[in-house]
Formats: sequence, structure tokens, C-alpha cells
Amino acid sequence: MALGGQKMIDAHAHVEMFKKNVPLIVEESKKELKAIVDSITEYRKFRVWKSWELLEPYFGFIFPTLGFAPNEAKRGNWERVKKVEEFIWAKKDEIVAIGEIGLDYYYAGTEKERENQKAIFDHFLTLAEDLNLPVVIHARDAEREAFEMVQRKGLVAYFHSYSGDVETAKEIVENSHLVGINTGVTFIPEVETVAKVLDIENILVETDAPYMSPFKGEKNKPTYVRVAVEKIAAIKGVGVEEVESVTDKNTLMFFGIDLR
Repeated sequence: MALGGQKMIDAHAHVEMFKKNVPLIVEESKKELKAIVDSITEYRKFRVWKSWELLEPYFGFIFPTLGFAPNEAKRGNWERVKKVEEFIWAKKDEIVAIGEIGLDYYYAGTEKERENQKAIFDHFLTLAEDLNLPVVIHARDAEREAFEMVQRKGLVAYFHSYSGDVETAKEIVENSHLVGINTGVTFIPEVETVAKVLDIENILVETDAPYMSPFKGEKNKPTYVRVAVEKIAAIKGVGVEEVESVTDKNTLMFFGIDLR
């Protein structure tokens, strides 16, 4: 059930990845959530235009971003990059951010793959500059480098599903960016540590559904954002309603969403 009767926001999910079950997931989500920010991202077989078509009937409840996943970027397929860029330009007035984009050195094992990621990441950061949009960052084992690249562009960023070191997290929020705490806060010590250190005013709460499920053997769902909210409240020693209220406000402000 929604916390204290209040509906929540999932600041980052991939509803399109539920494929034929999308209508059911949206119907379930509407009972407990007031919005989902969906990161429509070019990744493997998930082409952004197909994902867009699947989710478009639910826009107004789902708020889309568009991006190019670093684990796709490592291949260095610039033809694919150009197609996604063209699609973003076509949908620029309907999206709330560019992302997710970034660096993932956990999966990019070779120097060539990392160079591909950096070049494509920089390309989409420049696009965000041109469109005057915030960015949703995926950074793994490369948080510091991703942060420095964002800083050089002067963009406003949301470092989603953050699991990096505390010092970088502090520097990120000190520079007016936001950090995403996902449902992994219930089982990943590094995420819990960051949640302890950062003020609620500096975080967004997300599921990254269908990934990062707090329930073993089960796909994550947007409604499970409540699990992360409850865990953060317990860590902070505050009421769940306070965490929900502050982090929802953060999400709406960052993405420029008006639910009225």
C-alpha cells in the first residue's frame, strides 16, 4: 500500500522491459504511485523508438527520458548513436532529461571499450547542453570520471542507482547534483552507507525496475520504491512520510514535472 495513504514517485525505472506485461505493471503502479520517470535507453535489443511506442499511451503518468546506455556505448556503434540522437531531437519537447548515459567500467573491460564509452558519453552530454536538459547518469566503477565530465559541461545531473564511494557522493551533492538511492539499499552495504551520509534533500528514490529487486527471485517493480523509502526512513530515524515528501519534491523539481 502507498505510504500513509500518500502516493509516491519512482524516479527511475524501465517499464518497457516488462514487454507484454507493461499494461499490467502500469495498472498496478497507478494504485500506489503518482508518477514514474522512465529512462528509455538504447540498450541491446531495446531500441528507443520501440520502447517509446510501447510506453507512449501512459505518458502523463510515465515521464520519459531518452538516452544511450554505456554498456551499449562500449561497442562504439556511431551509426546507432546518430539514430538515437535524431530520435531525441524529434522528441525533445516531450522528454524530461537526457539519459541514462554514462560510464560503466565494470562491464567495459578493455581500454577500447572505455574510450568508446567516454566518447559517446561526451557526445550525449553535449546534446543535453544543446537542448538545455538535465542528465541522468549511469556510473559504475567510474563515478569520479563521470562526475568530472558532467562538471566540465556545466550540466545538472542525477547520478542514478549510485553505489560509489562516499567522498564522491558528497562532492556530487555539494555541486548541486542529486544522487539516486535504489531498492538495493536493503541489501547492498555501499548503497546503505551513502544513504546514511547524504541528506534527504540531496537524494531521489528509485527502483531501477526490473533490476535491483529487494525480493529474491522476483523482478523489481516500480511499486517497490516504498521498500527503499521505508529503509531510508529507518536509516535516518525519520518518518516514512517525510522521506516520501522530500524525495518526491526533489524528483519533480529536478525533472521539471508538474503533476497538477
